[in-house]
Amino acid sequence: MTDELPKRIIDANSMQQVFELLRSYPMIGDFLAYQYAIDINYSVLTDFSEMSFVVPGPGAKDGIRKCFSDFGGLSEVDLIKCMADRQEQEFDRLGIEFKGLWGRRLQLIDCQNIFCEVDKYARIAHPEILGISGRTRIKQKFKPISQPIEYFYPPKWRINAAVEQMIKGRERILSKAGGCHEDACGSILTERIKA
Repeated sequence: MTDELPKRIIDANSMQQVFELLRSYPMIGDFLAYQYAIDINYSVLTDFSEMSFVVPGPGAKDGIRKCFSDFGGLSEVDLIKCMADRQEQEFDRLGIEFKGLWGRRLQLIDCQNIFCEVDKYARIAHPEILGISGRTRIKQKFKPISQPIEYFYPPKWRINAAVEQMIKGRERILSKAGGCHEDACGSILTERIKA
């Protein structure tokens, strides 16, 4: 606080500058500094494009190596940017109907996270393929929860109203279906929402 870090972050000219400010502190490496910079940018303190800067974490670096045998002279950052830039063309080419967040494109942080998730999946499905970190185990197992999730996205994304409309639509469908619980009539609900 004596460094006036909050003020320096608010006065920063780029997400990279926020990253560098955070990275300058002991025990904050590239991974944490980038995650904190992203989290801060979700708030009202900063408003930088999520397409302006990316730092691949160790999981993303491993995931990239599990996806590409040859980088073609590109860096990990270049590959993440390429993935974000070409997403629509690749979805079309592969015949994938991508269901994103109400028209919001995948951002650099999303693509970085996808590579990280690829690494986690590959550790289980293909343990013989090692990344640069050499990690083979998963730290945490998925544990489903029964409570519904109340979704709320950063207001600057301008999608919270769409989320609210979707939830109200689901509630109307469930009430018309006789009040059945989503688990009991999930396939009916899914088909009606698609329509």
